Amino acid sequence: SSLQEMGPDEAANYLKENELVSALPKIITTAFKTVNLIYFFTAGPDEVKGWVIRRGFKAPQAAGTIHTDFERGFICAEVMAFADLKELGSEAEVKGAGKYKQEGKTYVVQDGDVIFFKFNVTNAKK
Repeated sequence: SSLQEMGPDEAANYLKENELVSALPKIITTAFKTVNLIYFFTAGPDEVKGWVIRRGFKAPQAAGTIHTDFERGFICAEVMAFADLKELGSEAEVKGAGKYKQEGKTYVVQDGDVIFFKFNVTNAKK
């Protein structure tokens, strides 16, 4: 059977046993860079979701990929870098280290940002 058809654990064992390295992560990374795509993440108490946007999108445009109301009623984006979250271990630690930021409409989303969008939509779209 091919590596593609194996489960994640089986594939990892196969690669290790045969002293091979999969090129798939590099292919994905290169393809994303080539077409100017990046990831950002949203997180709640029981879910983390990754979103794909074009490099250069500002916070309201990124919010709009989730729902058009998020873009229309954009107030601000609370942002932390995934690398900081991974290094420090929790949102509270990121805040404690001063690496949790509130950003406005001109903020350009960075690859790997973890974002909580604040928005308010009070009237119907005209």
